Amino acid sequence: MDLTTTAYGTWSGGRFMHFGETLPEERFISCIRTAWDAGMRTFVTADVYGNGKADELLGLALEGLPRDEYCLVGMIGHDFYEGQRQGARGYPRFTDPELHQPSHYRDYIRKATEKSLERCRTDRFDLLMLHNPDETGYTSDAVWDGLRALKTEGLAERLGIAPGPANGFTLDIINCIERFGADIDWAMLILNPLEPWPVGLALPVCEKHGVKVLTRVADYGGLFHGDMKAGHVFKPGDHRAYRADGWVEHGLEKIEKMKPIAEKHGLTLVQFAAIWNLSQPAVESVVPTFIQEAGEGVRSIEGRIRDFAALPDVRLSAEEVEQVRQIGDNTGCMALKGASKRHEVSERPDEWPMRDDLLELAGRHGLGTEW
Repeated sequence: MDLTTTAYGTWSGGRFMHFGETLPEERFISCIRTAWDAGMRTFVTADVYGNGKADELLGLALEGLPRDEYCLVGMIGHDFYEGQRQGARGYPRFTDPELHQPSHYRDYIRKATEKSLERCRTDRFDLLMLHNPDETGYTSDAVWDGLRALKTEGLAERLGIAPGPANGFTLDIINCIERFGADIDWAMLILNPLEPWPVGLALPVCEKHGVKVLTRVADYGGLFHGDMKAGHVFKPGDHRAYRADGWVEHGLEKIEKMKPIAEKHGLTLVQFAAIWNLSQPAVESVVPTFIQEAGEGVRSIEGRIRDFAALPDVRLSAEEVEQVRQIGDNTGCMALKGASKRHEVSERPDEWPMRDDLLELAGRHGLGTEW
């Protein structure tokens, strides 16, 4: 089964990514069943979330449901089996040379996939994605040979790439698709009306090579769920509290300018954000973050799930898409991850020096030289 238009990710609910309240296990599982009952049929997990716990809870939630009636998306890439957690940087990628050499990539990929499937209580992923790759993950034949073997062995029906955890990697994504596009069915990328850049630069390449796009962060930190107000107070430890001061107020100002288009089509704000994404080239599925905000009088996470699941089958016109893009234009608003002229050496697994072949690629695609 291929991905459906709406998808649910196990980073929702605050247990494994700290947004809003942390749901107890019973409610976390119940939210997944709420998504199923509301008509959602694609579920996304990553083996590193909770060191496998997210897989386990998803497996419990989906147990007993017809396996051919939902699409299961898994992600592997962080080695939490042998690697040591490095504070906020998380676990190292399996391609870290201190953990594995290229000759061992295939064995690791199979092992990680089999363990994740066991926790999810199934025998195959409909889509398996390379999660938060480092520079080696984007460029190594050995990595993609190992992933390709999973299809031959029946462990994955489709393959994909999920850059992250922050935004960027544009040239790396394009280069990876040009090199390994025959093996890449899907890419999971950050996109929403308040963040059209930089992913918008990569979408035409995805379309050209037949790579379908699953967009995450469509809710923009919860703003498009429609409940957050100016001056919103975040719970201590909430990831969003580390964003630049005023991001909520600035985002709400832009959303006010977009509301007439949402109202014209009878869309709630999260539906509007999703439909704007789906109106872009190659975008075929959307997976927001569902959050139980802290405080009194806030809408339940279950209500947010049902709101998104009721997504109507409409698309915005090209003129409306461009109007929203101009309102939300965020070009140059952040230092992007991946290859960059900022770096002379690679000190982190998500940042590395710019290469001449990527600058040549940027020139071919008219993407400039300032990276």
